[in-house]
Amino acid sequence: MTFSLSQIMVQSNSPNPALPAPGNATMKEADRGLILQRGGVEIRVDKVDDRFIVLSDHPEQLEALAKRHSAEAQESTTPNQITEFTVPPQERDQAMKDMRASGEVTYAAHVYQFKDDPTNPIYLSDEITVQFTPNTATSVINQLAKESGLQQVKPIQGVPNAFVFTLTKAAQENPLKLTNRLMQRSDVLTAEPNIIVPTQPHYRPKDPIYPTQWHLQHNGGDELAAGSHISAEAAWDVTRGHRSIVVAVMDDAIDLDHTDFQGPGKMVWPKDFKGTDYLPLPEDAGENHGTSCSGVAVAEENGLGGVGVAPGCALMPIRTTGFLDDNTIEELFDWATTHGASVISCSWGPSAVNYPLSLRQKAALTRAASQGRNGKGCVIVFASGNANRPTNGIIRESGWPSNALSGNVKWFSGFSAHPDVIAVSACTSLNRKAAYSNWGPDISVCGPSNNAPPGVGLPSIGFVATPPVVDEYTPGLGIVTTDRSGFDGYTAENYTPDRGEAAFGGTSSACPLVAGVAGLVLSANPALTAREVRQILEQTTDKIIDKNPDPQFGIVKGTYEASGRCDWFGYGKVNAAKAVQMAAKKRLASIAATRNLTFDNNQVLAIPDGDGDGVVSDIQVHEAGVLRDIQVNVDLTHAYLGDVELWLIPPSGQGILLQGRDLGRRTQINARYSLQTTAVLQQLLGSSIQGRWQLQAIDLIPQDSGQIDRWQLVLGI
Repeated sequence: MTFSLSQIMVQSNSPNPALPAPGNATMKEADRGLILQRGGVEIRVDKVDDRFIVLSDHPEQLEALAKRHSAEAQESTTPNQITEFTVPPQERDQAMKDMRASGEVTYAAHVYQFKDDPTNPIYLSDEITVQFTPNTATSVINQLAKESGLQQVKPIQGVPNAFVFTLTKAAQENPLKLTNRLMQRSDVLTAEPNIIVPTQPHYRPKDPIYPTQWHLQHNGGDELAAGSHISAEAAWDVTRGHRSIVVAVMDDAIDLDHTDFQGPGKMVWPKDFKGTDYLPLPEDAGENHGTSCSGVAVAEENGLGGVGVAPGCALMPIRTTGFLDDNTIEELFDWATTHGASVISCSWGPSAVNYPLSLRQKAALTRAASQGRNGKGCVIVFASGNANRPTNGIIRESGWPSNALSGNVKWFSGFSAHPDVIAVSACTSLNRKAAYSNWGPDISVCGPSNNAPPGVGLPSIGFVATPPVVDEYTPGLGIVTTDRSGFDGYTAENYTPDRGEAAFGGTSSACPLVAGVAGLVLSANPALTAREVRQILEQTTDKIIDKNPDPQFGIVKGTYEASGRCDWFGYGKVNAAKAVQMAAKKRLASIAATRNLTFDNNQVLAIPDGDGDGVVSDIQVHEAGVLRDIQVNVDLTHAYLGDVELWLIPPSGQGILLQGRDLGRRTQINARYSLQTTAVLQQLLGSSIQGRWQLQAIDLIPQDSGQIDRWQLVLGI
C-alpha cells in the first residue's frame, strides 16, 4: 500500500496567517502597497520590475519621453485607453516620474502580478470602490473624498452607501495604498481598487486523457452532438471542488491505490462493510464498478490519467456487502452521515423489479437527507437503472427466458421514488435517451453516459437483455474514466475506453457524474441544504429533446410538459456551469444581506507545555441566527509555533482545525481565518450561532511555551 489508514482519514488545513487583518492599524507601510483588497480577501501582489502603465488623452505625445528611458509601448497587450510600457528595471520609477511631470498623463501606475505568478499581469485603473457603514453621513464621505484626492463617479445600485470614485491629480497615494488606508477606518466596510486582468479561456486540466472525456467538455467530433457535455470547464472557473466537500461512493469496491485517487486529504473515512475493515479494496474478480464510479465523480487532477467532475472534492470510499436489507441500508447511510459525507452516490439498486422501501430503509435515507452536514442534509443520488423500464409503472412483459417475467408486471424502484433522492437517468453523446435508461415520474435529471441495448439483472438469471431484444445499432460514446489497475480491471490500461465492450456507462456512470456536480455546487455554496442543491440542479439543466421513438416500445417521452420535466430526462441534462454559477450567486446574495456580530475575548491564557488537552478560551453567543459567514482573528505568542495546533470548537462540538503544526520557528500568530483562507470552516455554514464557541490551543511538544493573547469571532447572519 502507498498510504496508511491515518493518512487517508485526516484532512489538514493550513491557512496563510502572514497577511494582516482588515482594519489592522499596525499594517506596515510596505504592505500597504502590496496588499490587494478583493472580495473580502487580502491578496499579496508584487510589482513587475520592468513595466508600468499610463492613462493619457494623447498617448502619441509620450513617445519622445519614452525614448529617453528606452521604454517601449505595448499597446496591443493592454486594455483600452491604457498604454503599457516596458522599460529597463533601473529606469522604471524615473520614467514614471517623468511621465507624470509631463502634464500629458492623467494617471500612471506600476504593473503588478499575483505573488509568485508572473504569468498574469494586474493593471490598476484609476477607480476605487468604497462602501461605508449605513450611518456614515454624506458630509463625512465628501470630506474624505476631498482629503484623499477622490472624485465621486456614481453610487453602486443595490449596495447601500457604496460609491465608485476616481483618483484625481490631487491623490497622493496609488489605489492599493489608498484602499488599504481606508480599510483601517471604522466607517468603511469595504474599499477595493478596480483592477483589470486579461481574460483567458476556460480552465482545462492537463491530465493526458482529459481530451477524451467528452462528457465533461468537448468541441464536437464523431458521434458527438453539440452541447452533449456538462460544461465542466466554465464550472471549474468558479470551483474545482473543495476537500471539505466529501463525496461518498457506495459500491462494490474502490482501487485506493489508483493514481487518480492520490493527494493530501483525498480519501476520508473509508469503510469495507463486506470485509468488515477500513480498506474497501477490490478482492474478487469483477469488482471494478466502484473504481470507475469514483473516478467519474472525483478523480484527482494531478497531471496523470483523467479527472472527475469535482477533482478537488474528497472521496469517502465505501464497499457494500452486495446485498440489501434493513440493517445494511441503515449501516451504509448512517456511516456516511456521521462521518461527514456531503454527497452520497449510489449506482446500484435491488434485483427485484418491484421493491418498495421498508419503513427502516425510508427512515435511514430521510435521516441522512435531513441530519447530515450539521442539519443541512446529505445530497443523495441514485442511478435509475438500465432495463428501459419505468421507475414506477406497469409494462406487459413477454419473451423472458423461462418466463421469468410475463404479463402485466409492476416495476417500482423504492430508492428512485424516495422524496429525498435525486434519481438520475442517462442520455448519450448525441443528446438522445440512452436505450437502456429507466424512466418515469421520479426522474430528477439526466447525465451523459454511453448507449447500449437494455439489460437487467434478476436473481435467477443473472444479467440478460430485457425483451423485446433491440437488434439495431445504438450509437453513442462510452465514458472514459478510472479503471481498476492492472489486468483485473475492465482493461489492462487503468482507464476505460470510449468504445467497445470495455466502455463504461449505464445510469451507473450518470449517477456519480451528477453527484460530482452536486459536489461542485456545495463547494461554491456550502450553506445550501440538500433540497436547495436538488432545486439548483433541476433549475439549471439543458432541455435536451429526443423526439425519436424508443427502439423497444415505440413510445416517445423525450419532450417536456408545462411543468418543465419529461419522463425520459426529468428536468433535463445537468449543466455544471449553470448550477455552480447559480449556487455562487445565491451565496453572494446571502453575504450581501449578512449582518456581522463581533465577539472578543481579551483574556490572556497560558498554553500548557507538552499537554495534549491544551487550553480553551470561550466566547458565549446568546444571539440567535443562522451562520452565513465566519471569521476568526487570533493573536498568539509562542517560543516555537511548530509545536502548536489551533482548533475552533463551535456549539455543535465538532472541532475545526484552524492551524496545523507547520509554522516552524515563528513566534507570533496575528492571523485571520476565514471562509476564503480556511475552506474547512465552510462546514459550519447554515448552522446555529447560539451557544459556546471555543478556541483551543494545544502545545504537543515539551520545552517551548506560549500564550493566547486575544481572539475575536466575527459571525455573519
